[in-house]
Amino acid sequence: MRVLGSIILSGIILFLGFYLTVITLLWSGKELYGLVSAGFVFTLLIFANLFVWGLFSKKSIKIAFISLLSCFILFVVVERVKVWHLQSLQVMSTQDVDLSVYEPFSEDSLVAKLAKPSSLQLDEPLLKLDGSTALYPVYSAFANAAYPESTYHFANSEVQSTQTSGAWANLLKESADVIFVPEPPSSIQNQAESKGVELVLNPIGKEAFVFFVHKDNQVSDVSLEQIQQIYAGEISNWKELGGKDEPILAFQRPEDSGSQQMLRKVMGTKRLMDAPKDQRVTGMGGIIEETLDYENRKNAIGFSFRFFSESMVQNNKIKHLKINGMSPSIESIQQDSYPFVSPFYAVHLSSTKNPNLDHFLEWIKSEEGQSLVEKSGYVPYYE
Repeated sequence: MRVLGSIILSGIILFLGFYLTVITLLWSGKELYGLVSAGFVFTLLIFANLFVWGLFSKKSIKIAFISLLSCFILFVVVERVKVWHLQSLQVMSTQDVDLSVYEPFSEDSLVAKLAKPSSLQLDEPLLKLDGSTALYPVYSAFANAAYPESTYHFANSEVQSTQTSGAWANLLKESADVIFVPEPPSSIQNQAESKGVELVLNPIGKEAFVFFVHKDNQVSDVSLEQIQQIYAGEISNWKELGGKDEPILAFQRPEDSGSQQMLRKVMGTKRLMDAPKDQRVTGMGGIIEETLDYENRKNAIGFSFRFFSESMVQNNKIKHLKINGMSPSIESIQQDSYPFVSPFYAVHLSSTKNPNLDHFLEWIKSEEGQSLVEKSGYVPYYE
């Protein structure tokens, strides 16, 4: 009977344990969690069989079981505390920004508005707009002024934001008419050439590319060369910049994001070091590496665009670094005295046939359009 009981009990534990391990691995996205789960299952298997064979009553066996069980419980508690702590630090993920508050015509919208009705009122066929998360407020303001009143959801409508990479993809497959983005990287230029299409870039505003640290970081001012050295891995400790003796955790963004492309531009000819990585599970396809989201640890440095980090992500735990003694202010952007100032663009294909395109672009460059750029928190390109 003990043999039969041992076989049945072992089968049940292994069956349930297998699914527990798979679910744990998929839920957590970490191999370590899967290994610990498997270890817990085999621990139960061993001690369950000892119980069946009447050996669990031994004091040494009980102590071993309680000790191992305590280790598993301690692991779960420590990991949950770590997750809670990291979640409390994450402040710059684009996924945490609620774009619905900037939707055109929505109730209590934060979108900028003109003092009087716009001189441009578009009818069908409406231009399909897309763009970077950081620029959604400004082109949503254009739609709010010039489009017929309706519901335009940021995730799926004539005025949407699929982030920088999605916007470029939609433009190149002609699912978007105009996109609002930073300067295109060479990879996008190459894709356009391979498709035999021409990108038309219309500068409509200026923005600062900023670097930020925890508000308690002693370092407040760095040079352009020092930023390059940090992201090349040549400066790896804050004490080299007058800060505490702590390693620099230099976060990066996914390769196809607009801000990551801007970082590459800042680096010039210097080689960008590998980004901090994490391992995550993608369905049943196995483990993949992903760039870590920014976490505002006291030894961290991150980057974004000024308006996004100041207004769209409202957080009082970061500070912008001065670069070569200059803060990324409206005035320094207007005067081009801050080192990392660049235009952002309304981009379309030369083959776009929508009859509203030329009127829309001319209006954006007009006093009304540029006033919306300014009211949205950016710096106008045409003054």
